[in-house]
Amino acid sequence: MSPSQAAAGLDVGAVQAALTADGIDGWLLYDFRGLNPLAADVTGVGRQGGHLATRRWYYLIPASGEPRGLVHKIEKNSLAHLPGTSARYAGRDQLETGLRALLTGMRRVAMEYSPGCAIPYVSRVDAGTIELVRQAGVDVVSSGDLVQRFSTIWGADAIAMHRQASEKLYRVKDRAFEAAAERLRNGLATTEYDIQQLMAGWFREEGLVSDAEPIVSAGENAGDPHYMPTPRAHRAIRADEVLLLDLWGKLDRPGAVFADITWMGYTGREVPDRFAKAFEAIRGARDAAVDLVQQAMRSGKDLRGWEVDRAASSVLHAAGYGDRILHRTGHSLGESVHGNGVNIDDYETHDDRRLLPGTGFTIEPGVYFDDFGVRTEINVIVSPRDAAVTGPLQTEILALV
Repeated sequence: MSPSQAAAGLDVGAVQAALTADGIDGWLLYDFRGLNPLAADVTGVGRQGGHLATRRWYYLIPASGEPRGLVHKIEKNSLAHLPGTSARYAGRDQLETGLRALLTGMRRVAMEYSPGCAIPYVSRVDAGTIELVRQAGVDVVSSGDLVQRFSTIWGADAIAMHRQASEKLYRVKDRAFEAAAERLRNGLATTEYDIQQLMAGWFREEGLVSDAEPIVSAGENAGDPHYMPTPRAHRAIRADEVLLLDLWGKLDRPGAVFADITWMGYTGREVPDRFAKAFEAIRGARDAAVDLVQQAMRSGKDLRGWEVDRAASSVLHAAGYGDRILHRTGHSLGESVHGNGVNIDDYETHDDRRLLPGTGFTIEPGVYFDDFGVRTEINVIVSPRDAAVTGPLQTEILALV
């Protein structure tokens, strides 16, 4: 269920079926002033209009029975759009008494919590609130997979918009490489910032929106994964060096989800062996990750984000590039470029969430040095019995001149 679907009506029956399958007594959704955006996404609280949501609220979906909530008396309608009933509190004593009553019959509840903060994207409930729940005699487990099922799954419309955004990004990428190549061939001075601004203009032409302008990094700047040219900090694009383009965007429509790609060029005629071999390694890592995902989906096996990351990173280690890895293999995609679903990660975190049908994510292994870096980035959508890459796979660094 997407955020827009949540606002229209939470599918309590589907949540209860998932809770029963996972052996969890209930899902306790909680927020205070936007500290837990995952709970707000799932419930639609704060997007209804006509009332405020500035005090603590709790919404419990039990594995069986009617949902129930706890809201402040001055915000008694905070959960009125959701199924079930709500008790009310005012003072802190009433809140703690009400929370214990809310949890009656619960032994094990899921919350936006990650043991040891292993997955910080899920760890949204403060430690004090977890303590209150545990003081009521209730164990707390992670809601990571529940969040995925009911906040990050793409419907047919979202998948179609992702594919359209992907096609547009590839066109922008092609135009950017062509512009850089033409200027180099004609001896015209150009900078990373010049190419970035051309790309930003083509985003507008294509109807794409983003949270930032594309990354254009040449030479040693490609060795910094999150380098981004600005009006004040950029450099010339010179002959005979790597040129990295990383661009992400979505359609300017409600419910649209992001696409995110990275491609490599070389501003000369023949790519040096050092660069080509590094790219060969990341290409192999990418393909190993894709193969694992597709094989698991086709055979109906559960697959976790960390397993995919390990498949990719093992290729880089075997090729002698293990000490040149600086980031995870991929991230969730959604209405934000970094979505709330499973990340392809056993490096920065140990993401043990499952790859669920209807979710999208990047696979983007890279290796980085002081004088250059290479990365390849693609997008994958998981379906019930398969997984699809939504765009061309780069097989070698493009010689631009």
